[in-house]
Amino acid sequence: MFVKNSFLIKGSFLRYFSSSSSSSVLKIGDVLRQRRTFSDEDVSEYSKVSHDVNPLHFDSESARAAGFEDRLVHGLLVASLFPRIISSHFPGAIYVSQSLNFRSPIYIGDETVGEVEAISIKQSKKRYIAKLSTKCFKNGRLLVIDGEAMAILPTLAMEQVNAYAGTELH
Repeated sequence: MFVKNSFLIKGSFLRYFSSSSSSSVLKIGDVLRQRRTFSDEDVSEYSKVSHDVNPLHFDSESARAAGFEDRLVHGLLVASLFPRIISSHFPGAIYVSQSLNFRSPIYIGDETVGEVEAISIKQSKKRYIAKLSTKCFKNGRLLVIDGEAMAILPTLAMEQVNAYAGTELH
């Protein structure tokens, strides 16, 4: 796998290409990744917006009584990595659908990697319809979420992720 433009910035955004071309055009098999560790503040802020106040997210005793190691990060907060990855590289992209399978919990402080892989691309007028495999892993390579997404992309040319977004690009 060809790795392009390696530099490190806080937040970890990784981009991998399946071909040796230096082009920054999305192709089938290309994988975009972002690394994130969700904090107590992230869970609290997400809860304010979503109004999801399930005690599994806020009370360790409740979470342990339900069979978990500790407080959980909201699954949809973790899944929000997918549209962020897409919109970071394709401003103006329209997220059309997302299927999700929650395989394992993510706890506050777990390092999480979101991954989006292009599995089909079709041109429709001046836009592109991309079918994407979506996965999240924690603490190494334990699969915690998988699914598929569809997005309408304005172009296949990938934009560089800026430092303000708190990312690293490979």
